[in-house]
Amino acid sequence: MKANKNFSLLLIGQSFANIGDVLYTVGVISIIYELKGSATAASFVPFIITTCMFISSIITPLFVGKVPLNRLLVGSQIGKTVLLLLLGLFLPGITESNYYVVFMVIACIAFLDGCANPIRQTLIPYYVKPEKLMKANGITETVTQLIQAAMWFVGSMFLLFFSPQQLIWSVGGLFLISSTLLWLLEKVSAQVIGTAGKIEQIKEGWKTLFHTPVLQKLALVECLESLAGTVWIAAVLYVFIYDALKVDQQWWGFINGAFFFGLILGSLYCIKYSSLVGRKLESFLIVGSFLSFLLTILFSLNSIPILALAISFGVGIFTQVKNIPQQTVIQTSVHKEKLSTVYTSLGAISTGIFGLGSLLMGILTDIFGVRTVFVFSGLLLAFVSMIIYKNKSLFICHKYLGKERN
Repeated sequence: MKANKNFSLLLIGQSFANIGDVLYTVGVISIIYELKGSATAASFVPFIITTCMFISSIITPLFVGKVPLNRLLVGSQIGKTVLLLLLGLFLPGITESNYYVVFMVIACIAFLDGCANPIRQTLIPYYVKPEKLMKANGITETVTQLIQAAMWFVGSMFLLFFSPQQLIWSVGGLFLISSTLLWLLEKVSAQVIGTAGKIEQIKEGWKTLFHTPVLQKLALVECLESLAGTVWIAAVLYVFIYDALKVDQQWWGFINGAFFFGLILGSLYCIKYSSLVGRKLESFLIVGSFLSFLLTILFSLNSIPILALAISFGVGIFTQVKNIPQQTVIQTSVHKEKLSTVYTSLGAISTGIFGLGSLLMGILTDIFGVRTVFVFSGLLLAFVSMIIYKNKSLFICHKYLGKERN
């Protein structure tokens, strides 16, 4: 029961934070666009967020072992709360000449998020029994994707009735509630890495990745999937909508929404059939990765808008049917004390590759055309499915098999 209580606090507290994150992003993009009247300036928001989260993922291991994991999580959330409240106070005085202050706040919040995200994933195995991990991961993903699907629409609607400053103040309130709930979590401490220096602490997660066979393969999978996923950013998808589907820009929202609802359905499937998924982890990883590749190729060749919606929905389903079992494999592949550094290393890989890949895909789209980059994305996912199939014996949940973890 204590585990359920802690998991509930973690889930609800993080949900308030996720709602706030979406509204905050909507608010600051609106503020920057109003100040500069430039889409280029507004596009720097995701670039800054990705860069700062990458830096944070690199140095977060320095704090692991010195500060309880739950306190790291709540500390990052309190920091975000303070930053949002300060932004709300200074917003009336921000003009075109000093708007860089908004970018500084964005950078600091992204840095704190880069610390919080791997810690949140690490805490789940501490608060949930091993046999309940699959269901817990499914519930977490379902709630996260529901928030993502709903709040981008809601946030845009809020701007019709509230000013960006009022939106920022409301986000500060949501972050405060999140901080309060996360403060109630049971203490979880990770082991200190002996007397290792700072460089050794940073390298610890990378060593674990490279010395654990299943994590080696998953790190490669993370690289390929992060690069493949950059075709779904707005800059590339907008081009596909105009050039390939030849429809209006609102179809970007429809296709994006279909993908999110596919993610939700995939999560619900993993919750309902968690025992089956747990017993057949390698099968779900293979099927999910293969069908994601196949559907991405079909999407690249398609010119029918309605069919594009259906394919995007399918990509969402099979992406999630693979991702949730994959999370469980990671969580049971090493001792819990090493999970935080493993997740920070994987986070550095995904944010670093995604940031560079977004730029690369934009260039390739201009040179070779948008259909070509989607085919390229599909081929990357084909490599993922081949890696998983070739190493399927590694992709197991040791807890289900009663084996001791590495």
